[in-house]
Amino acid sequence: MKERRVVIAVYPGAQTLDVSGPLEVFDSVNRLLSGPGSTYRLQCVSPDAPSVPTSAGLVVQAEPLEAAEGAIDTLLVPGGPGLKEALLNSSFIAWIRRAAARSRRVASVCGGAFLLAEAGLLDGRRATTHWAFWEQMARRYPEVTVDPEPIFIRDGPFVTSAGVSTGIDMALALVEGDHGPDCALEVAKFLVLYFKRPGGQAQFSMVLDAQLTEQEPIRGVQDWIQENLHRALPVSELADRASMSPRHFARVFRRAVGVTPGQYVRRLRIARARQLLEVTELSVGQIASRCGFTTVETFLRAFGALLGLTPAQYRQHFQLHTPSGLVVEPGWAERRSA
Repeated sequence: MKERRVVIAVYPGAQTLDVSGPLEVFDSVNRLLSGPGSTYRLQCVSPDAPSVPTSAGLVVQAEPLEAAEGAIDTLLVPGGPGLKEALLNSSFIAWIRRAAARSRRVASVCGGAFLLAEAGLLDGRRATTHWAFWEQMARRYPEVTVDPEPIFIRDGPFVTSAGVSTGIDMALALVEGDHGPDCALEVAKFLVLYFKRPGGQAQFSMVLDAQLTEQEPIRGVQDWIQENLHRALPVSELADRASMSPRHFARVFRRAVGVTPGQYVRRLRIARARQLLEVTELSVGQIASRCGFTTVETFLRAFGALLGLTPAQYRQHFQLHTPSGLVVEPGWAERRSA
């Protein structure tokens, strides 16, 4: 096995974990294998070398961009609060484009996908980024198919990961491809990580926040849905409240909100269920009923399809506690979703 050269392009204000997370994964492989020719050669480069402050104030010692000449195995680009300034640095963008051409694979973490897209590297490809910025990326780079759900996406030699810590998941996947699942599993155990994190970004975002519209009467129907999730809510009833025919209402709703009425209601039911799983000890059956699912089986299928987790798994990871025990305030979930 030949040594694999990993080059991380750092800039002022890069997210600290976007840089340090993948670095720790690759360095752990070096310590685990430690045989000749089986390790990663890690190199940080920057247009602002040698000392580059990251988002949390940690200073990365980097070499000039010119030090990364020659063949590269993995080029990695982070995101971070300094991304806006980095996108305006045309010489940095041009360097990314040239470096990608001599790299076996190119990866990004979080907003780093913007830099790859700005360099024209993601045109005609699928990519992901942090759930809070995917719509902005889709508008700015219409030639890129932006999918906000996965933890990371591979499309040819390009691998884009979602928000912040998902760079670690992506790095583990790259290690698995290079050295096999046993090696990646050992690294995950050593770093106390999921080897394969369950679910996608939807676990961590309220996916409906950007789907509220100011267009009446659709906004009024949305508010009414929030208050009546325990009901069946057929499209015909929603259309009546908007004084429209069901077909016309469905067209207007999708144009205003971006999803069909059925998809919107289903996602809102799941959002309410998440809140109840986080702050109550209600059973899965009770939550299904309160959120308008006719059967527990229907609830389980819908929950798993959207989040990639069972309700029990979600509760295990996200249930809120205080030192005195479970936080349960009557009406809290309803107020939060209002």
